[in-house]
Amino acid sequence: MKRLFVSILSAAALALAAISADAKQPVVKPGIEVLRESGFQRLVGKRVGLVTNPSGVDSQLRSTIDILYNAPGVNLVALYGPEHGVRGDVYAGGHVTDTKDERTGLPVYSLYGATRKPTKEMLQGIDIMVYDIQDVGARSYTFISTLGLVMEACGELGIEVMVLDRPNPLGGHKIEGCYVEQPFNSFVSQYKIPYVYGLTVGELAEMINEEGMNRGQKGNQAPAKCKLWVVPMEGWTRDMLYEDTGLPWILPSPNIPYKDTPLYYASSGVCGELYGFMNIGIGYTLPFQVFGATWLDPEKLKDRLESYNLPGVDFRTIWFKPFSGSAKGELVGGVQFFFTEYEKARITEVQFYVIQAVAELYPNKKAFEVISGYGLFDKVCGTDYVRMQLGKTYKVSDILDYWRKDEEAFRALSQNYHIY
Repeated sequence: MKRLFVSILSAAALALAAISADAKQPVVKPGIEVLRESGFQRLVGKRVGLVTNPSGVDSQLRSTIDILYNAPGVNLVALYGPEHGVRGDVYAGGHVTDTKDERTGLPVYSLYGATRKPTKEMLQGIDIMVYDIQDVGARSYTFISTLGLVMEACGELGIEVMVLDRPNPLGGHKIEGCYVEQPFNSFVSQYKIPYVYGLTVGELAEMINEEGMNRGQKGNQAPAKCKLWVVPMEGWTRDMLYEDTGLPWILPSPNIPYKDTPLYYASSGVCGELYGFMNIGIGYTLPFQVFGATWLDPEKLKDRLESYNLPGVDFRTIWFKPFSGSAKGELVGGVQFFFTEYEKARITEVQFYVIQAVAELYPNKKAFEVISGYGLFDKVCGTDYVRMQLGKTYKVSDILDYWRKDEEAFRALSQNYHIY
C-alpha cells in the first residue's frame, strides 16, 4: 500500500510538473509594460487619446485603458473604438457608435461606422494618440487600416502618435501574397503590402509613415506624415509564434479565439469571402480551421488535398454542425487542417488548393460559379487576377507566380523597418 501511495504521489507530481511546464511564464514584455516601466515617458503632462480594444492588456490582463487612466501624470481624455468597439461589445461587421465608457466615464468615438478616419472634432484637445491592439499579421484585418487612418488624421493636425508594440502571431519571417493593386484598395486592403507581411504592428506603422503609404487615399494628395513613437517589446524575436511568447491570448475579435487562429485566418479567410461556397468554421468551435459543406465527401476531399503534397500541412476528416450561419444545425462534412511544419508551409495557398480540389471532385460546385458575389474576395486578394485566372482553369499553378511576385521585393524593403 505504501508503494502504491508513493506511486500515486509521483504521478501527481509529474502531472503538476507538466501543467507548470505548459503554463509558460511570459518571455515577452508588450509595449504597454515597457511604457509603464519607463514611467509613461512622453505621455506625462499631455492630453492622451487611446485606440484600443480588449486585446490591449498587460501580461496580468490589466486593460491599457485602466492602466493609462490611473497612471500618475497621464491625462487620458478620450477613447477611440475600432471594429468591435473598445470593450469588444460589438459583433463582427456591426457599426460602433459614439458613446461613453461606463468604467471611466470617458467619451468613446467610433472609428468603425460612418467615420473611419478620425475627424478634427474627434481629435480636438488631444496632444498624443496611443494605439494598443493585438494584430494578427494579415492585411485584411481592419485594425491596421484603422491605425493608418489615425496616423493620417493626426499627421494633418500635428498630433503625435504612439504605438505600443505587440507580437505578430504569424512570426517575423512569413511573407506571402501579392501587393494590393488599384482599384482594389479598401478598408480590408488599405496598403501596398503582401497579404502576410511579417512585421509587428509597430514596424508596420514605421513603414506606413516613412514610405508614405497613406498617399492615394484621396487622389494624389501628399501623405500626412505624423510624429511617430513606437514603444518596442522586450524579449520578442522574429522566429516566435504567439505560443512562444508566454503571453495570454485575448481574442482581438470574436472569431479569433485562440492563439493559433491567426495562422488559420490567413489560410482560409480569403476563401471565406466566397459566400455560399464553403463553410470555414465560422459559427463553430474551429473558426478558419475547417473547409466543409453539406454536400462534401470528407474522405474524397482529404485524399485529393493530400495528393498535392503540400509542404507543412496535414488534413483530417471532420463532421460538425454549425450553431450559427447559413448551415446552422446542418451536418457539414469536410476537412480540418494543421500546420505540422509551419516554416515550410505556404499558409495562404491552402485555400486555393481547396478551390482546385472541389472543382476537380465536383465540377458542378466550382467556387466562382456557385457564389452570389465576389467583391470582397477581390478586395482581400488585392487584385481580381486570382479570381479571373483561377476561375478559368481551377489550377493553382496558374496563379502562383502572380500571387508570389512581390514577396522578395517586400522582404528587402521591410528589413529597413525591423526593430527586432
